[in-house]
Formats: sequence, structure tokens, C-alpha cells
Amino acid sequence: MSKKRPLILITNDDGIQAKGIRSLIEAVKPFGDIVIVAPDKPQSGMGHAITVNDVLRMERSPLYPDYEAYTCTGTPVDCVKLAIAEVIKGKPDLLVSGINHGENSASNVLYSGTMSAAVEGAMEDIPSIGFSLLDFDADADFSSSQWAVKELVSRALNGEFPKSICLNVNIPQLKTEEIKGIRVCRQAKAYWKDSFDERFDQFGKPYYWLKGEFNREDWNEDTDIWALDNGYVSVVPTQFDMTAYHAISHINEWKF
Repeated sequence: MSKKRPLILITNDDGIQAKGIRSLIEAVKPFGDIVIVAPDKPQSGMGHAITVNDVLRMERSPLYPDYEAYTCTGTPVDCVKLAIAEVIKGKPDLLVSGINHGENSASNVLYSGTMSAAVEGAMEDIPSIGFSLLDFDADADFSSSQWAVKELVSRALNGEFPKSICLNVNIPQLKTEEIKGIRVCRQAKAYWKDSFDERFDQFGKPYYWLKGEFNREDWNEDTDIWALDNGYVSVVPTQFDMTAYHAISHINEWKF
């Protein structure tokens, strides 16, 4: 009796038409059967947002006729929730999100729709991985990313994936032969120092355009940014439990 192929759920935040998700589909198709549920338009920076004040629509997508593929009007997390509840009507064996156009290292992970989809999978105890390439170009070269995807997916499906975590995988903008390897590391301490560009519309009313400068405070060699700067694929195990356990005893000293 032949072994049942794993069921792999694919989503992203750049939209179902993005080159990154096409590259991800190509990379994972040898590993199992595929279901695709992805946003109908770009949803970058949505974080873990869900749709609560509007209707959600989902329909079959003609972009991937060889697979069960759907497009959704909601966020990446909406896509995961709909896929589990209405399409698969159960849990896939693996959830992969991306490949994102642009990095999700350090604090960027908090804003990322790509990673929030993976976090949602982790909350359901589904082995989940978010992939991002350090290239914002819509026509970026994803060949090295596909190599990284295959390396990580093969191990995720053949090993014991830790419960309640997902993997945040970032790939440097290098050719495959230039990548030095894969490093498991921690999230660097770095953040955006925000500023806004004030502009005026044709009626003279002000509006604002978000900009900012990325500040790095952490130069240690065990971080994701160091790994990427030095030609490695970074893998950060990421959890949704945001409890600061080290601070519990300190706060208890407040003597409530």
C-alpha cells in the first residue's frame, strides 16, 4: 500500500499573482499535494490582522489550474483560517507562506503578513514556515530561495517539528552557489525609527507617508541579521506566546 502524500497549504501576503508564491509552489510540489489560499491583492504589513467588519469572499483561482487554488479578499491570516475551516476542513501536514518580496528579519516579523500566516499555523499546531527573500523587486530571482525552501521543507516533513512554533526563514540576495549555508539563530534587536513625510493633496489638505530608518543595536554573531549579512540563510524559531517570563518575578515585587 502506497504512503499517503503530505498535504501542504500555501499562502502569502504579496497576493496570489506574485512571483514569490509561484516560486514557492514550484519548490514544494515534489513533496506533497498542494492547496493554495492566498489574498487577491497585496497585504504586506498587515501583521496578524483578521477581517471582522466586512464580508470575506473566496473563489477558485484560474492562475493555478493544476491545483486546488483559491483567492480570498481578506488578510493572510484570514486565508489560513478559511483554508482550514472551509477548504481542507481539517489541518494540513505543513503550512508554507511566501516567498515574500523583502526580508522579515529582526522586528520586521511583527508587521509581516507572511509570518503572521505561519504564526496562525503554529497556533493550530501545524508545522509552519514563512520564507522571505531580501529583494523587494517584483521580478526578483527566486532560484536561491527555492533551494532553501527544499532544504527546509524536506527536513520539516521528515523530522519532529516542535509544537507551537513556526520558522522564520530569510534568504540573502545571492546566487545559490554563493550561499554559505543555513544558520539557526535568534531575532536581532533592531527596529524602525519612524518618521512621516507630510504632503498636501489638490485641496491643500495634509496627508502623511510613512518612512523611517532601520536602527540596529545588535551586532552579535548569533542573530538573523548577522547571518544574512554574512551570506547565510537565517532560520529563527518563532512563537506566538509573547509572555515575558523573565519579568514575572520582577512585576510580582510590586506587591499587589
